[in-house]
Amino acid sequence: MVEALLLLLLLLAILVLAFRNLLSSVILLGAFSLICALLFFLLKAPDLAIAEAAVGAGVATALLVQAIRRTRTPED
Repeated sequence: MVEALLLLLLLLAILVLAFRNLLSSVILLGAFSLICALLFFLLKAPDLAIAEAAVGAGVATALLVQAIRRTRTPED
């Protein structure tokens, strides 16, 4: 189970770097954080899993989406 999640993390990391669309990359980065939180939970670190889910997947993703929305021009 852990090995499959680690492979999924590797795939998500490659996709984040490969996508040209910033919004798609941020969404994949949020999924990456959720998988990290799941891994932390499976590795018996529930406090770290909660922090990663809240900060990594929640707050950071929301802030990055807002930054992208505010820096977009009408031509984008």
